Amino acid sequence: MPRLRWIIFILVLTPPLLAAGMGWMAGPSFLHPIRKELSPDLIKEANAGFSFIGAQREDFDVRATDGALLKGWKVRSAKPNGNWVLVFHGVADNRVGAAGQAQVLLVAGYGVVMMDARAHGASDGPMATYGWLERNDTRAVVDSLEAAVHPRHLFALGESMGAGIALQSAAVEPRIEAVVAEASSASLREASYDYAGLQRYPLLGMTLLAPGAWTMVYHGELAAGFPAGEVSPEKAVAARPFPVLLICDAADTVLPCRHTKRIYAAAQGPKEMWVVPRAFHTAALGYEPAEFRRRVLEFFARYSEN
Repeated sequence: MPRLRWIIFILVLTPPLLAAGMGWMAGPSFLHPIRKELSPDLIKEANAGFSFIGAQREDFDVRATDGALLKGWKVRSAKPNGNWVLVFHGVADNRVGAAGQAQVLLVAGYGVVMMDARAHGASDGPMATYGWLERNDTRAVVDSLEAAVHPRHLFALGESMGAGIALQSAAVEPRIEAVVAEASSASLREASYDYAGLQRYPLLGMTLLAPGAWTMVYHGELAAGFPAGEVSPEKAVAARPFPVLLICDAADTVLPCRHTKRIYAAAQGPKEMWVVPRAFHTAALGYEPAEFRRRVLEFFARYSEN
């Protein structure tokens, strides 16, 4: 009997211990996502899309408060309505990754700002912090935009990591009047459970493999020197009551709808949630293009009236 207990003890403890070790080794990696180059082909593709709808782009470089140079585009609609939208891309991507969403806005008369997030694309920055530093980067971008064009109303739209950055930016930047966020994480810690569970088994990541999630976040926190527990779109929407349209993709296994539902429950301002049937991660525009356009444009129009 003692031997059997010892065997059971080993079998129970081995997976959490292995998970903790793997999480520790993976800790710094999420701070350094693969950098997707802003290649000439991507720029040519974006230019063709802008040209087709009569939009005009120009380079837009902004110096962040910590000295990092943020590179992006300022794109003007062919029929400008005086309102602008900050468009935020996802992790391991660059500004062109959100070109489809930007074109929807440009056709409707909105100007768009498309920046490469720090440590992404052509922008500087030693690491990505998923909103902790990026929210201050947004302030610098808004300062530069206001000095150049004086937006009548300013909004934000983001997908995945960009959605989380948009929500956290709006919490500290009152000039952002409303946010559309697709497939945001509820928090960095909550997202770690999905990654610990191999993105398909988040319950496993919250239970047996939870030590892997804990050590991954903790090691990353030590390496980066910022409080990972405070990287939280869920807390951001509770801090300031700005209007949100939250979009979650029903078949998303990367950041499942539970994240969006937590953000929705925490939001203190006017809020809407759209669950997109069958759609995978950040694929709402691809699966339901007409409905995406209708919901997003009606949402922003509602807060453009005054």
